[in-house]
Amino acid sequence: MIDRNGQRAIGISMNGNRLDKKMSVVLVAGILLACVCALAILLWKNGAFLPQWISWENRTILDHVQAYQVVLKKKKARVIQNDEVIWESPENIKVQDVVLCDIDRDMQKELIVLCWKVGRYGKRMPFWIAEDEKSWSQHLFVYKYHEKEIRPKWMSSYIGQDVAKMQDNGKETPYTRLWLTDLKGNTSSWMWDSWGFVKEESEISFVALGDNIIHEPIYRYGLQQEEGFSFLYQNIKNIVSDADVSIINQETPLTENPAMYGDYPRFGTPVEVGEAIVEAGFDVVTCATNHALDRGGEGADFTKSFFEKNGITCLGIQTQNEMEYQPYKIIARNGVKFALLNYTYGTNGIEASASNPYVVHRLGNKEQICYDIEMAKSEADFVIVFVHWGTENSEEISDFQQKWAQIFLDSKVDVVIGTHPHVLQSYEIMTDNGGHRMLVYYSLGNYISAQSEKVCIKGGMAKFSIGLTKEGYQITEYDLQPLEIAWHNGGKYVVTIQEEMSK
Repeated sequence: MIDRNGQRAIGISMNGNRLDKKMSVVLVAGILLACVCALAILLWKNGAFLPQWISWENRTILDHVQAYQVVLKKKKARVIQNDEVIWESPENIKVQDVVLCDIDRDMQKELIVLCWKVGRYGKRMPFWIAEDEKSWSQHLFVYKYHEKEIRPKWMSSYIGQDVAKMQDNGKETPYTRLWLTDLKGNTSSWMWDSWGFVKEESEISFVALGDNIIHEPIYRYGLQQEEGFSFLYQNIKNIVSDADVSIINQETPLTENPAMYGDYPRFGTPVEVGEAIVEAGFDVVTCATNHALDRGGEGADFTKSFFEKNGITCLGIQTQNEMEYQPYKIIARNGVKFALLNYTYGTNGIEASASNPYVVHRLGNKEQICYDIEMAKSEADFVIVFVHWGTENSEEISDFQQKWAQIFLDSKVDVVIGTHPHVLQSYEIMTDNGGHRMLVYYSLGNYISAQSEKVCIKGGMAKFSIGLTKEGYQITEYDLQPLEIAWHNGGKYVVTIQEEMSK
């Protein structure tokens, strides 16, 4: 028999074994937990738990001026000069993308880094923030090349939006912008403003009106009015002022000499009409029309000089002093550059003088016009062509219009606005084989005239907006607001706005 003491000794031994096993299990579990924690910390520091939607770019960018290259690989950026690494991104950040451009307009490129780091702030936090966050957040860092060193210029706080793609707009100073595309594909434009990035309003609205033809009944009435010719634009003045860019086709040349006033076929328009255009707030006038030389080169000189002196961009004609061909003008809105071109099919048989061959821009030489557009595109984000074409009093699109519309599409023009037929014609979006879209208004008809034909009293106001997309600036909205010319007793001609028509 086993005595009680023996049984007790065996019991103690069995309990000890169980305790040893439990301690071993606890020890192993502790070690495993420590390993898991260490691994988690290591993975965390290496960005393994960053959002899965991030596209980590790998690329090399060359800076030929400063003779260095930026290498982005495996979430890390390096700057190499003469085979030596002169800078590399800090260990605590993970680099998603890099851009090299002159964002601050000092004629020297900056290195812009789209990156991730833990926390929303740097060493200096706003006084109202007690403790920084422990999660990863996205940032923009800007570095400057200085005396063969790469130095921090601007270390951002939290961006405030998830950026899937970063790029510059490809334009030189002062129009260099940073484009950020979010997860939904929406692209926003950011400019450098003294100290940091400022988001720009990237939607630009346009309003364009047709032929401003001042027949004798119109100018005789206007010259008798104390307020001048402001009645011509009173019903659309608010629309013009609300648009970022407003345009009207000034069909007839201006003059301040009453002896030069005239009606069809050789027009001369009182300069007071131009004053009313200025007062209405128009930004651009197009003057390449078949009546541009009705008062000779002197009329074109006076017309352009008047508008330019009053701050209105005048297209399609050149003065005697402008001896070099100037086929386009560049205007800018919200950091976006627009190239504006204006041509006419002819000038009613009146030829330009040898001393000023470029007095009116003509729609003739295809190679020259394609070259004009190519040069304009190299300077601008968006190209608009205003063209005087088509068959008078015809609502049908002519073969001539179709031919040139295709040429403009092939040249990657963005918008074409037509005048001259004196009647309203259709409008459409044309698309080439590569997917480029071009908006064409074949004819806006008359804005104002004394033509009595029913089709000639109905015109249109083109309205379209340009917005920023991940493919660049594109047409986001477009329509046509019908207008109608009304005559009142006493000889007053006014323009009334009609209900919108469908596309």
